[in-house]
Amino acid sequence: MMMRQWTAGVTTIAVLVALMTGDVAAQTGKERPKPPYFASISAGKARMRSGPGRSYPATWLYVRPDLPVRVVDVFKEWRKVEDPAGEQGWFLGTLISSTRTGIVQGGVTELRERPSFGARVLWRAEPGVVGRISQCARGWCRFDIRGQAGYVEASRLWGVSPEESLP
Repeated sequence: MMMRQWTAGVTTIAVLVALMTGDVAAQTGKERPKPPYFASISAGKARMRSGPGRSYPATWLYVRPDLPVRVVDVFKEWRKVEDPAGEQGWFLGTLISSTRTGIVQGGVTELRERPSFGARVLWRAEPGVVGRISQCARGWCRFDIRGQAGYVEASRLWGVSPEESLP
């Protein structure tokens, strides 16, 4: 009888420890996405390295938070990413955010009132402008540039696939 209580107590403690120290994604029911997937740089200064570790030399210093990146590989707490210019390297995972952002590519892009070519133009954004992406469907995404928002053709943004659907 005493042995059963002890075993039950140890099992309970093990479960509690696993919950407290376990992966946050597992606790919330969301699994970490498998590469490749889009994300963004979360820090004001982030060093891209030539390999997955602090001992590898830094190849770039990014000073643009929210810049979209594509995560192409994962090694422990490191993420191999590709930036909008095609440069690849490794970032510490804490420097990468799941917040979806995009960068305008090509020419000046029109942000429209609704996801339709016939909709009224609200704003225009030049190439290189970064904003938050949401509500993507049928080739259009809601694009928010510090409170100035509208719908943009997904093909005009780097940071989202044209056929991708986002809530």
